[in-house]
Amino acid sequence: MKTDPAWTDLAYFASIARQGGLQRAADDLGVSAATLSRRMRALEVQLGRRLFLHGAEGYALTADGRALWDRTQRMEAVATEINLWREAAQGPVCVRISAGTWTARELAENLPAYWQPGMHWLPEFVHCEEMMDIARREVDIGIRNARPTQAWLAGRRVGSVRFAVYARGPEVTGWIGPAHGAPRTPSMLWLKAHHGDRIVTKANCPQLAVALATAGIGRVVLPTFMGDRLPGITRVSDEIEELASGQWLISHQDGRNEPAVRAALDALAEYLTRAEAA
Repeated sequence: MKTDPAWTDLAYFASIARQGGLQRAADDLGVSAATLSRRMRALEVQLGRRLFLHGAEGYALTADGRALWDRTQRMEAVATEINLWREAAQGPVCVRISAGTWTARELAENLPAYWQPGMHWLPEFVHCEEMMDIARREVDIGIRNARPTQAWLAGRRVGSVRFAVYARGPEVTGWIGPAHGAPRTPSMLWLKAHHGDRIVTKANCPQLAVALATAGIGRVVLPTFMGDRLPGITRVSDEIEELASGQWLISHQDGRNEPAVRAALDALAEYLTRAEAA
């Protein structure tokens, strides 16, 4: 069964046609030249038409390529009209932001540091330990611990996250493990691998685990940016090197240039970068 060309591939084609070469288009799109080359070869196969002449002068359009370029320009014009229509709506544009428990709490508690009422975008926080689907626009921005690998996603590193063990005091030796249904985060997997035989009770969400730790029941693993300031518990280990990770802002290649999403990305990037340096 034949499938229609993906909108993203047509946008990639339009950028190459406009820029006249892979590398300039790659710089404009924020993807690698190798990715563009692979996607364009696949597009040519899917359409059954040769779109480019590959030579010393770069990616010149064939007759079929020029015909497709005429059509994609009309598509881009319609897309621009839709964006203008969207921006003309009354009130700020809602931007859905997903993050894990502690990053979401950090962003919520410090909202005035990067957003104020009256801005043209409105943050909507979606707490989720699992990765929500940015490609299908379940969320507009995801804050994750690794660079995206999908070609349709764009990533910007904004810092790093470090982890340590926390408890009411060093005399507490038991551990609070993940209950059934708890997210399989790297910190939970590490706890089970290294201290699974010393689990004294379990919880299915991080907040309950911290409440148990505050009561002196057991130890928990937390990101240091949150654990170091939570009342009732203290750090009882060095940083866990194998859990250290980057912090990335992830968005859709197309959606990242929407004015509201771009403003949110820039505001979050500035705040998270500044917070790590503090």
